[in-house]
Amino acid sequence: MAPHTIRYVGYLSLALLLIAPQAAAIEAGTLPATTAGAMAQAASPQAIAEYRRKLKEYLEARAAFDQEADAYWNSIADKRRGRNAKRRERQTITLDDYVLTQPPVYAGPRRPVNPSPEAVEPREPRERKRIPVVADLLKAAAEHFQFAPQRPAGELEFKRAYARAASAAGLTREQAVRVYSFETGGNGNHDMQSGLSASRPGSRAISTAIGYNQLLTTNSVELLAEQGPEFVKALTAKAALLSGSQRQAMDHKIAVLKRMVALARSVPDEWAQHEKIGNMPQGWAIHAMVLDIDVGPLLQTHKLLTSVIFARARGFMRPLTAAELEMMNLTGDGTGLDMVTMPQPMREQVPTSNFFQRGGYERNPVAIRNNTVAKLLAVTDARMDSNSTLPGAKELAAAF
Repeated sequence: MAPHTIRYVGYLSLALLLIAPQAAAIEAGTLPATTAGAMAQAASPQAIAEYRRKLKEYLEARAAFDQEADAYWNSIADKRRGRNAKRRERQTITLDDYVLTQPPVYAGPRRPVNPSPEAVEPREPRERKRIPVVADLLKAAAEHFQFAPQRPAGELEFKRAYARAASAAGLTREQAVRVYSFETGGNGNHDMQSGLSASRPGSRAISTAIGYNQLLTTNSVELLAEQGPEFVKALTAKAALLSGSQRQAMDHKIAVLKRMVALARSVPDEWAQHEKIGNMPQGWAIHAMVLDIDVGPLLQTHKLLTSVIFARARGFMRPLTAAELEMMNLTGDGTGLDMVTMPQPMREQVPTSNFFQRGGYERNPVAIRNNTVAKLLAVTDARMDSNSTLPGAKELAAAF
């Protein structure tokens, strides 16, 4: 998530620009009498003067806050760069390598309401970024790869396939079930998409995250780029045990998977490059593989397994708790490992803001409320405890 710094400038000039043409229209008599009368009453000289005074106070307070906040988040970035440099040199990370104060909170006056009505011409609605849903993924797979994912006969079939893949890869039942419980609320299906809910008519997808571990399109592209040949080997081994139409279907799936892997590997192994593919219909087609009974469990498993491997490669040998694994799953391996490797006394003192950029932090009420590493891990564990008692989580646990 890229940092966002909101600048509060130009509002006074904008207010004057909005007021002036309306006043001129009233004087010229070009507005209906009822509209002109309402505007004259709402935008009286006294109201305008009071609005300008309050707006000036607000802009000054907000500018002072932004200056303080900028300094704080710059120090967060500086400390992060320092920690990364120390890790490269295999030096010990201490409390001094973190910002130990909480982010500043704006406590000044609210932005006043403009007493003048809105401009007569309606504003153009902000265009929403297109978020593909399952139907779009299936359409893209058919159009670009002449392929339809093999869907499970029922959710239990997918859970059993996932349990087999996760166990074979070395993930524990506790890790898999508790992360599933956190990511899906304890009752999610293999095709559950973030933001969409059958119990909320009219709900909208808020991201491309799908499935037990909520993979994004970029995750699917990246996993095929990095693990694709292993997935092909796994499916080839399955194909050797099949015959007839089942063998033909598996051979076709393997051929499609190879083409998808080639596409994912056609760019440098970088998140930004994989994201570009993930935003294309061809990337949507790759993401459709999360729905497939053979490939989907492998993708879901390796989304977590890559974090385990990342931690081991950096000398963290003890098993990750489910909450620690979820931190790496949520924030990225490097940032998550920063929290995971922290001793408990440090966890209780280090603010969660150290692991975010400003825009992401300010949009994350959970991180704000649970504002130390210890609190964030504790609330994650608590949610896992609660959601693990739900039917979907119990069914997944029984599948192991």
